[in-house]
Amino acid sequence: MRIDKLLSNEGYGSRKEVKQLLKQGAVQNNNCVIKDGKTHIDPVTDHITVFGEQVFYKPFVYFMLHKPAGLITATEDSREETVIDLLEPLDQLREPFPVGRLDKDTEGLLLITNDGKLAHQLLSPKKNVGKTYYAKIEGKVTEEDVRTFTQGIRLDDGYVTKPARLEVVVSDIESEIYVTITEGKYHQIKRMFAAVNKYVVYLKRIAIGDWHLDDQLEKGEYRELDEEEIMYLKNIEAKK
Repeated sequence: MRIDKLLSNEGYGSRKEVKQLLKQGAVQNNNCVIKDGKTHIDPVTDHITVFGEQVFYKPFVYFMLHKPAGLITATEDSREETVIDLLEPLDQLREPFPVGRLDKDTEGLLLITNDGKLAHQLLSPKKNVGKTYYAKIEGKVTEEDVRTFTQGIRLDDGYVTKPARLEVVVSDIESEIYVTITEGKYHQIKRMFAAVNKYVVYLKRIAIGDWHLDDQLEKGEYRELDEEEIMYLKNIEAKK
């Protein structure tokens, strides 16, 4: 990796600002001054310092975001605000992306990272990782609906979903439920309820496997994952 790229990624400034640091002799690699930004270094094994302070290289970033409604789950959009726009500029440097997709009007738990291997693992159908949502439903959700969800729902395009777990909290004119699915078809939960003649009026993802949304995070807030959370997600498996 080039030294100027490393320092820019670690928040030491723009390429122009990093060039000035190098010119000043502020940057050392294994106690040798580096002045050429094109110098290649090994960020893992080399000892890099700026004004004597060691630079610790982190190739990956992991954030838990409490997504609010009104934002699209994308890295960029020419017309609308995205979930990445909520990140501080320093946290955007490694080009993180949202793992999976929450609809514009859906709230809740969203993982943002630049770890492509982890993203693929969490989204792989082979893993059957459960994603749990809380929802308010227009219409009375019944035990028959619970059984139907367990068997899989035929959607409007003919696709039959994998079995889903539906738990009814309130069964009334406006019902409250928890639903866990192991796939992520377009507008899947909304289409599943539409198939049983009901309408989703509010939807919030609260968990991926046993990784739950931090109740200390307000809508639009995010935080870094701790090591225990990262290890859990890297080793997540479907419950047997």
